[in-house]
Amino acid sequence: MPHPADSLLVRALHGERGTRPPVWFMRQAGRSLPEYRELRVGTRMLDACLTPDLAAEITLQPVRRHRVDAAVFFSDIVIPLRLAGIAVEIEPGRGPVFENPVRTAADVARVTAIDPDVVAANAAPVRDAVRLVASELAATGTPVIGFAGAPFTLAAYLVEGGPSKEHLRARAMMHADPAAWHRLAGWLAEVSRRFLTAQTEAGASAVQLFDSWAGSLSAADYRAFVAPHSRRALEGATVPAIHFGVGTAHLLTDMTLGGVAAGVGIDWRTPLDTAAGILGSGVTLQGNVDPALLQAPWPVLEAHVRDVVERGRAARAHIVNLGHGVPPEADPTVLTRIVEFVKELR
Repeated sequence: MPHPADSLLVRALHGERGTRPPVWFMRQAGRSLPEYRELRVGTRMLDACLTPDLAAEITLQPVRRHRVDAAVFFSDIVIPLRLAGIAVEIEPGRGPVFENPVRTAADVARVTAIDPDVVAANAAPVRDAVRLVASELAATGTPVIGFAGAPFTLAAYLVEGGPSKEHLRARAMMHADPAAWHRLAGWLAEVSRRFLTAQTEAGASAVQLFDSWAGSLSAADYRAFVAPHSRRALEGATVPAIHFGVGTAHLLTDMTLGGVAAGVGIDWRTPLDTAAGILGSGVTLQGNVDPALLQAPWPVLEAHVRDVVERGRAARAHIVNLGHGVPPEADPTVLTRIVEFVKELR
């Protein structure tokens, strides 16, 4: 029976090139799939994430439909915060909204007084869902990718109280009260670490740390206020880790987190051969099909995917993915066609 450790994805993260690059998509499970929308009727987002059979089925849907090379666990970056007892909801059309934003030293003290081990103690639904997925995929050896939000992105949501374009309050806290910032970011690193551990203990064969908003930081601020905490979130992981951020071309060398990340996700802005020239031979690259081109005529998209794969040859190994998540309006048949095309390449 094939084993996930021998899969194209895991081998690529260890720097091995197979006969073709593995392919999967960030946000491949979710709103772009009609079967997902049908399954989710009457169930709130965060409740779906914490209902094991539902989360497992949603995780498996894109594997069945697209025949991708990995299943990324269906969850949300704020789930570990909910497991810690923090009041948060997903508002349709807006995103995560927190009942009590964390903006003062007293707020930080209140939140960080919660023992991060509470996340592990309350993570039974997460473990159960990952086990169900891993069991379903055992016959094919398809790996499960666990995931968590990085400390800065989680802090940005917590401090702003919800989504924000520039994350001004979070960036201000770094300089206005560095002690409070490091206390909060350090706590979030431990929360993410435990969330990832729950997934790997249940059978995830790789993990990805999402830092969606890291691109809003200067390199100096990232190194001083963020990188040590992101590194802590991944330290000690028993499986290879991918680190992904949006708008992080100026942070690429930092995104390896001192070698803790086996792979770095590249968004659509930076050609993969350029990224490989910056990062060298010590890291696998993931990406970076432009999500906007999913709307383009197939000849245009095919040429773009081919170019991405060709540029990916400059890296030690390459995992084909989008340069960000699957847009809700994406046509699922286009994603399936990309997978089929990549699988034909040698």
